[in-house]
Amino acid sequence: MAALTAGRNTPEFAEGGKIIVLPVAANTVIFDGSLVALDENGNAQPAAKETGLTAAGRAEEYVDNTGGAAGDKTIRVRRGVFVWDNTSVAANKVKPEHVLKDCYIEDDCTVTALADGSSRAGKVIAVTDDGVAVETL
Repeated sequence: MAALTAGRNTPEFAEGGKIIVLPVAANTVIFDGSLVALDENGNAQPAAKETGLTAAGRAEEYVDNTGGAAGDKTIRVRRGVFVWDNTSVAANKVKPEHVLKDCYIEDDCTVTALADGSSRAGKVIAVTDDGVAVETL
């Protein structure tokens, strides 16, 4: 490829990638506002405590793909920093000393410091009485 010799109108992708559209896994319901994860095939599902998932962000809409095949429906997912519930298990709570470290998925609205049997939710940005601010980028 040759270097540019004049200005180029370089397009921005999907609001800088803050909102992405993903195929929904077969026979899956995702609630708006929930933590969404991708399975090993790249299909969106509610985040859950299991290995091999990739955290995608927050669901921007409700999608019901019950009875549908993978990809029959899509979902808009916003990437960014969102406040999720902290686990109720005292020994596994995300604490202030976890800031800028990874936290892990417990379910579609809860994170934990326990990595065993789970997938990464993202980086802890803050821990407050309201929950855990997690960067999913």
